[in-house]
Amino acid sequence: MGEQYGAPYNAFPFSMWEIGKSGFAEWGALCGTLVGAAAALAMFWGRKDRDEMTDELFRWYETTAFPMYQPTDLASKVGMPKEKLPTSVSDSVLCHISVSRWAYTTGLPANGKERSERCARITADVAGKTAEIINAKMDGTYKNTMAFSKTQQTCTTPDCHGGNPDKFKVPNLKGKMDCEPCHTGSAHVQNKLVNHP
Repeated sequence: MGEQYGAPYNAFPFSMWEIGKSGFAEWGALCGTLVGAAAALAMFWGRKDRDEMTDELFRWYETTAFPMYQPTDLASKVGMPKEKLPTSVSDSVLCHISVSRWAYTTGLPANGKERSERCARITADVAGKTAEIINAKMDGTYKNTMAFSKTQQTCTTPDCHGGNPDKFKVPNLKGKMDCEPCHTGSAHVQNKLVNHP
């Protein structure tokens, strides 16, 4: 964009988005790839359009087995190994969960070179999906096909955390992430979907 259109694209401080590395400065929060992608969408669209496209991108991230990107011979000459890396579905947009599930599934260390390569490849995957969404929006064929998870759809209804006076006086759930990765499973997390009010 900077080469083709000049300012402001050739003067934008893109390095500021490096803060997204490892879920914001190693905090393991939102995956850094999604930080940059959502910012790119926000540069060109207002809230209504941007939020719908971001919903699609984030839900796609939650449900996709990563990494998909496979470097070419050219990419391998700049230091990226050509080996196919094992994949996993994170069920979350959070860096901590995404990396931890991948490490658990593959048996590879969360701080190893393979994980670093995985995240580099996911950057390519997310950039590609974002470009796909942008192109569809620009040519008028865009349609969000990614439904929210069953638990997310259920938990935000008026009969649950959406504000049923018999259960909760006010809506007490904020967010769109899939509920299950954090609220069901092992003894290390609260199983809120068993005997849930």
